[in-house]
Amino acid sequence: MTDSSFSQSASAQLPRMIKDPKEIAKRFAQGALFTAVDTETTGLRPEQERLLEIGAVQFDCTGVQRTFSVLINPGKQIPAVITSITGITDELVSSCAPASEVLPPFLQFIASSIIIGHNIQFDAAFLCAELRRAGLAPLTNRTADTVLLSRAAYPQLSSHRLQSLASALAIPVYEAHRAADDARVCMELFLLCLQKLNLAPHSQTQQQLLL
Repeated sequence: MTDSSFSQSASAQLPRMIKDPKEIAKRFAQGALFTAVDTETTGLRPEQERLLEIGAVQFDCTGVQRTFSVLINPGKQIPAVITSITGITDELVSSCAPASEVLPPFLQFIASSIIIGHNIQFDAAFLCAELRRAGLAPLTNRTADTVLLSRAAYPQLSSHRLQSLASALAIPVYEAHRAADDARVCMELFLLCLQKLNLAPHSQTQQQLLL
């Protein structure tokens, strides 16, 4: 899920973002580890709402390394509008672990990788809010936003929403608005943007990276 509605205080505590496409591409070509992350939540405000799901795909210039996917018990009723968008129900998460138990293995998974997301500030704000509630240290990973990359690579497109971009760029979508599939789509978008900007490693194609 992506949205820009989070407070100024939450924004001030977010990890630093790498905005320059050339710097992002340089780190990618040099072998830096990236993790595409997506979250589903019970609403739009990190201070009031909770995480429902985290999905992540970790990759570098040699291809996908591993994946992470977990449902989370938010400790509150899921609004009907969220269930209608994501398909995640109260019953589906009733026996799942809370965020305080899910976050430590997620932090181990991402390690020091660069986190990318589509409107990454939304996902990072929710992750940081849940980390604070759990008494855990805040995220320190550098981040990059595929919204900014897509606008640089495809300025002619009228919509830069993730699903709109997937449709326009023929990225397959198997389960829209679920964190694991959205994270994969985000990774594929990232690779396409680097190629479109002529910043991708010349030795490999997007298809080879996805194998």
